[in-house]
Amino acid sequence: MRVVVAGAGGMVGREVTELFESRGHHEVSAFMSADLDITDRDAVLQRVAIAAPDVVINCAAFTAVDACETEVDRAFQVNGLGVRNLAEACAAEGAHLVHIGTDYVFDGTKPTPYHEWDAPHPMCVYATSKLAGEHEAVALLGPACTIARISWVCGRYGSNMVKTVLRVAAASDGPLRFVDDQRGCPTFANDLATMLYRFAVERRPGLFHVTNQRAVSWFEFVQEILQESGDDPKRVEPISTADLQPPRPAPRPANSVLDNLALRLSGIELLPDHGEALARCIKQLA
Repeated sequence: MRVVVAGAGGMVGREVTELFESRGHHEVSAFMSADLDITDRDAVLQRVAIAAPDVVINCAAFTAVDACETEVDRAFQVNGLGVRNLAEACAAEGAHLVHIGTDYVFDGTKPTPYHEWDAPHPMCVYATSKLAGEHEAVALLGPACTIARISWVCGRYGSNMVKTVLRVAAASDGPLRFVDDQRGCPTFANDLATMLYRFAVERRPGLFHVTNQRAVSWFEFVQEILQESGDDPKRVEPISTADLQPPRPAPRPANSVLDNLALRLSGIELLPDHGEALARCIKQLA
C-alpha cells in the first residue's frame, strides 16, 4: 500500500511512520511540516499526486491551544483549510484520508463520557478550528475518510505531559501542583498508531473516539507518572482550574472523557489501559 503521512515529525506522526515502515511491505512518503505545508494547496495537490497514495494520514495540526486564541487565522488555516487541501488531494487521487480530531470539540458539561453521536460544542478557537477540519474532511470525502478523535496524547516523542512531569520532578524536590477538576483519558501515541494503521489498511469510514482506557484527572495522572518512575506521588498537590496562575487564555472542558462506543459496537479491540501504556512509555524514555 502507498501511504502519505503529513506531519510526520510530530509525536503521532513519527509513531505512524515507524509502524508503517516496520511492516516492510508499504511504500511510505513521510512529510514533516518543513517538507509539506498543508496550508499550501498547490504543494499539497502536487506532492500527493506524485506519491499517488492509497491512504493519506494527517498528523499535522496547530495544537498550541492557548496560542490559537490570538493566532486565530493560523488556527483555521492549519486545522481547517489544511484539512480541506488534503481532502481535495485525496479526492483527486481516490485515496482514503485518516484524520485526527480532538476531545476539545465538547464543552465538558456532560456528566458522563462523550460518545461519537454527542453533538460537539467547542469553547475555544483551537477546538472550533479542529471541528472545522472534521467538517471539511467529511464534506469533501464522505465515506472515504476516517476521523479519530483523541485526548491527552502522550508518548516518547515531542512535548507532552509525561515528559514534562519527569523533567520538572527531576529539576526540583518541591511539590507539583496540577488540576483535579479536569478529567480525560490519556492516549499514548504508539497505541494510537496501531489503530490508525488499522483504519488505513481497512479504509474504514466514519468517526471513532480512540483513547487508552480509564479516565483520570490531571492530578491523578501526574501521581501515576511519579509512581511509575519511582518518585513519590505524594509530591503532587491538587488545585482547581480557577486557581491556575497565570490563568490559561483558552477554556478547557472539565469533562473530556471519550467513550470509545463506535469501536466497541464495531467489535474492534480497544486500546489498553493507560497505566500499561504509561509503564511502557517511561521504560522507553529511560
